[in-house]
Amino acid sequence: MDRLEAMAMLVTVTEAGSLSAAARALQVPLATLSRKITDLEARLGARLLIRTTRKLTLTDAGVTYLASARRILEQVEEAERTAAGEFTVPKGELVITAPLMLGRLHVLPVVAEFLAAFPEIHVRLVLADRNVNLVDDHVDMAVRIGRLPDSAMVATAVGSMRLVSCASPALLAALGEPLEPADLLRFPCVTVDVLQTSSTWRFRHPESGAAVDVHLQPRLAVTTTEAAVDAAGLSVGVARLMHYQVVDALQRGKLKTILQAYEPEPSPVSLVHASRGQMPLKMRRFLDFAAPRLRDAIAGVASFG
Repeated sequence: MDRLEAMAMLVTVTEAGSLSAAARALQVPLATLSRKITDLEARLGARLLIRTTRKLTLTDAGVTYLASARRILEQVEEAERTAAGEFTVPKGELVITAPLMLGRLHVLPVVAEFLAAFPEIHVRLVLADRNVNLVDDHVDMAVRIGRLPDSAMVATAVGSMRLVSCASPALLAALGEPLEPADLLRFPCVTVDVLQTSSTWRFRHPESGAAVDVHLQPRLAVTTTEAAVDAAGLSVGVARLMHYQVVDALQRGKLKTILQAYEPEPSPVSLVHASRGQMPLKMRRFLDFAAPRLRDAIAGVASFG
């Protein structure tokens, strides 16, 4: 039997949570996958999985073997990259992830320049407003907004981003400009979360630094930041978004920032990758290429509004 293939299948089964889901992900018949796992257990003389109709559970032997299998597969992958020249020549596929709107506005132009400069590198750009797991999803590098709790990740700072509250000039003319967060209780608001019927916006007191929470009832809840910007521009209500998401509307005079003195601490923006020993040249080249350009782009956002 192909032990590496069986190891990879076991890893996929545990990540997918079931044999049927793993079979779909691997595009192999369920019977084939089940037989491979059974053959692996027979070779080892140990049961790795406890299978029930509801879920799969690793045995103690399975937990230990899975950890070893992951390390072996990572070492094989690194050896293959070395043999293919990824550590001596910048080439191959580079998988990058970024928040949807930030990626479209600021990361994509950098990627386009990078591709022109490095013709032997191909990029898959995953834009999503969720934190993709870099290791499990085989992502090389991520652009992240916010503090990074995972110490296994290596972060290169490229700037910081404000969380701003904004409203249309027409709405402010009609209701007056709020002087403190509690004044928002007399304003309609727009939120980007249809799953909640209420929203809490946290501000920071400019003198004490204490948190100031305001509990609001959204007049309109939408599913995208672009829709929230458009709705705020149409005077539906006050919106609270990352600065880069509204800077175009601010520049065109469709929106105006409010309560700037009460804004929370800006969130760091970082280029992040997993710590895995020697970095392939394609990643090193992208990091060196993208970091200064993203710093300039983020600084440009910060300079307005």
